[in-house]
Amino acid sequence: MDSAEAYRIALEKRQALQTEARGFGIDEAFISELVEQFYRKVRLDPSLGPVFARVVKDNWDPHLAKMKLFWGSVILRSGDYKGKPMEVHRKVIGGEPEHFTIWLRLFEETLDEIAPSEEAKALFLERANYMAPRLKLAMFGE
Repeated sequence: MDSAEAYRIALEKRQALQTEARGFGIDEAFISELVEQFYRKVRLDPSLGPVFARVVKDNWDPHLAKMKLFWGSVILRSGDYKGKPMEVHRKVIGGEPEHFTIWLRLFEETLDEIAPSEEAKALFLERANYMAPRLKLAMFGE
């Protein structure tokens, strides 16, 4: 298979995944609302709030914008996110392994409240449950 054929196949797969996600009710507006609602909970959480306050400081608008691009890239395959989450998470000071359990609980709670469909909720949770242990490993070696 030449590179043009590989590109065509990758593009078709990307389009199929986008179509599926949009069929579940996921669009940029939903991702924006999810990120806003979720991080509202994170900021109020007695365990996660202080960690994020140390890392994000008063730069919440840029952080939320970056997270919207991240989830758009993960779920809608937009390709808009250009960061390196592993490197960023390795630099976090004050985080604890159990924070990932809290993070996932708050994420699922937010999805329970606002997801447009069970399929949308399942897709986001599948990706979050895939990423969390990898980030935890990068941060804590466990």
